[in-house]
Amino acid sequence: MEVRSEIPVISVAGLVSDCLQTRRQTAAELGKACREIGFFYVKDHGIPQNLLSMAFNAAKNLFDMPLDFKNRLSITQSPHNRGYIAMSDEQLNPNAGADTKEAFNIGGDLPGDHPDVIAGKPFRGANFWPELPGWKTHVQEYFAACLGLGRKIHRGFSLDLGLPEGFFEQHLDDPIATLRMLHYPASSNYCEREDGGAETHTDYGNITILATDGVAGLQIRTRGGEWIEAPSISGTLVCNIGDCLMRWTNNTYISTPHRVRPPERERYSIAFFLEVNPDSVVDPSDIFPHQSPEYDPVTCADYLTMRLDATYGHRRQE
Repeated sequence: MEVRSEIPVISVAGLVSDCLQTRRQTAAELGKACREIGFFYVKDHGIPQNLLSMAFNAAKNLFDMPLDFKNRLSITQSPHNRGYIAMSDEQLNPNAGADTKEAFNIGGDLPGDHPDVIAGKPFRGANFWPELPGWKTHVQEYFAACLGLGRKIHRGFSLDLGLPEGFFEQHLDDPIATLRMLHYPASSNYCEREDGGAETHTDYGNITILATDGVAGLQIRTRGGEWIEAPSISGTLVCNIGDCLMRWTNNTYISTPHRVRPPERERYSIAFFLEVNPDSVVDPSDIFPHQSPEYDPVTCADYLTMRLDATYGHRRQE
């Protein structure tokens, strides 16, 4: 049975077509979704099902481990947003309660002698790798696949915005990117609570690429203020615009509030958050030089630090 949604489903195969007109047509579909609802599904994305399955198996294997095993990999030991986030230790909405979920973050795996690591730059540190068979290899493969897809989608953004097709490439050659595994326990009050799995929030970066296990939970708020479901659609990934890209496009693209309600059944998802290079300056005047900018220029690293401090401030002060 075909699943229908108010969120558009876009084939991104056209972005790699040899025909410029085909690439422009696909880019226009992406741009329309980014302007109107801020979310879209992508199909024909090129990430094989077996790679998705391996990533979900890795997530389940990790979250099934005892708490003391996971706490040895705690994000509290990382200044670079890497590692394990315990249940209820995150507060995506600073004005609400703690989220009922656990998570694990992996970033780009830089060697210890990388200049940025030596210099102690933010978001340029070591990952914490669980000692589980095949875990690191499978997760790195999925990370690389998502990064490739994110770069491809940005070429579509460039075309839609009237920029050179490779505009974002200089900002995505060594980006801040975070692969986040998420586990939501089954909730006995899933019918009563509309929020609480992950509180209402917008994402921080340029784009999020989300894979889900089919269990319902994700909801988005339309520009009219209505909450709608984002159902699981076979063969697709869910994408949404983040606040950083909304800034960069001077509010042309919309970063849409969304939430995860406590699920009826145990739920897993894997989100890939793609920012740009840490030192890239996010300046609306670069994209729309003839518009009055709504935001001041800021580096990606400084902006992300500001947002993470709001989310984890209670933890960082401990």
